[in-house]
Amino acid sequence: MKIKVFRYSKDSGRSGYDTFEIVPVPGMSVLGALFWIQDRQDDSLSFRYSCRGAVCGNCGMLINKVPRLACRTQLADLTAGNCDIDLRSYPALKSTADWDIKTEILIEPLPHLPVIKDLVVDMDRFFECYRTIEPTLKPVDENPEHERLMQVSKVTELEEYTNCILCATCVGSCPVNGKSEGYMGPAVLAKLYRFHIDPREAGDGARLLAANTGSGWWGCEFHTNCKKVCPKGVPPNQAIGKARQELKNMGKAPPGFEK
Repeated sequence: MKIKVFRYSKDSGRSGYDTFEIVPVPGMSVLGALFWIQDRQDDSLSFRYSCRGAVCGNCGMLINKVPRLACRTQLADLTAGNCDIDLRSYPALKSTADWDIKTEILIEPLPHLPVIKDLVVDMDRFFECYRTIEPTLKPVDENPEHERLMQVSKVTELEEYTNCILCATCVGSCPVNGKSEGYMGPAVLAKLYRFHIDPREAGDGARLLAANTGSGWWGCEFHTNCKKVCPKGVPPNQAIGKARQELKNMGKAPPGFEK
């Protein structure tokens, strides 16, 4: 099996693709293939990983032109065409590599984030934006006399968004993130909405107003790539749509978005 991997070194300034021949075994993931290459062919190949169980979100990368987690993407599924996802087009999906989709698996760094080395991207900007929303619970009562109880329906609603592992695959798939550095992005907005709907918070609309700008809720163009690539099924597009409607109902929509 052939694996075509993007390579980049800041020190040398080299940028291009290397092709490796590997011997896959049943159950081998893309991450497993990268380890195989690193162990047997090129120990300079750089990539991120941690848990290997689709929990940490560290191994997000562009695999066959779709943002995915390398640890949960099976080579067998890729070669069988079982991983095809129909995404709204954006520049990163237009291959610059001499890639034969029938015989090779193409692995590239996650789009819309600066490349540090090979498949390793700089996540600083992503997490800086995440910290701006103050992603911690702000309860109405700091010292409650009893535990804070929630209805099962509310817990279920929250879980849709708490499942986000901050892997940034949604950012890598978002056409808006690709053309606007200032856009907060689907992951951050989904997390913000998660705190807005938490019944333990004040419910004063402050969370909604925190992203009531053209780079926040109103920057989304609803391409829905974010939901399609999310390894945990989080629907940022739905959160953004609901947040917009609430702001309209409150009469707080920015000029031009009132209708």
